[in-house]
Amino acid sequence: MHIKSATFLTSAPDLASCPESRLREFAFIGRSNVGKSSLLNMLAGGRELARVSATPGHTQLINFFTMNNAWTLVDLPGYGYAKSSKSERERFQHMIATFLSGRENIACVFVLIDSMIPPQKIDLEFVEWLMGTAVPFVLVFTKSDRKKPAQVQVNIELFQSKLAEWGTQPRAFISSAKTGAGRQQLLAVVQESLAG
Repeated sequence: MHIKSATFLTSAPDLASCPESRLREFAFIGRSNVGKSSLLNMLAGGRELARVSATPGHTQLINFFTMNNAWTLVDLPGYGYAKSSKSERERFQHMIATFLSGRENIACVFVLIDSMIPPQKIDLEFVEWLMGTAVPFVLVFTKSDRKKPAQVQVNIELFQSKLAEWGTQPRAFISSAKTGAGRQQLLAVVQESLAG
């Protein structure tokens, strides 16, 4: 898939404020500081879709981008930012949960996992929750260029072994916003869904 156009549509604070659309939506989410903004900009072919910030937790709204006038990329707030207040974290969790369980035209959720570190409880809990919904999802292991390939593979296998205990093994991809690794594979997931 070639990204010919990427247009910001709107930002929404909750499900009720989200725009009506007949286009299929592909949502991206991950723990704060997982490298989501960099990944989204890489997927868009270098276009600055998302602001890359040194401060985790920058995305606080649900951001919609129309891609190729054919599908919608949805940038969801990161979960688990430790420095946000408890009430703010709960608001984010409610926003994300109601969006993912209540938005009818979501085709796939891309769950971003930091490949540099061992499995984190918050990521496993989110995936476990997502398994209880009817929403299709894939895993995207980010920042693969920052560690030796062997260490990245160990962390991925540890994460997948945890999921195997629950009887699931979702599709998984390795990515790097710096090298562009995984870009075509992730766009192929979108293409497959649109063609299906």
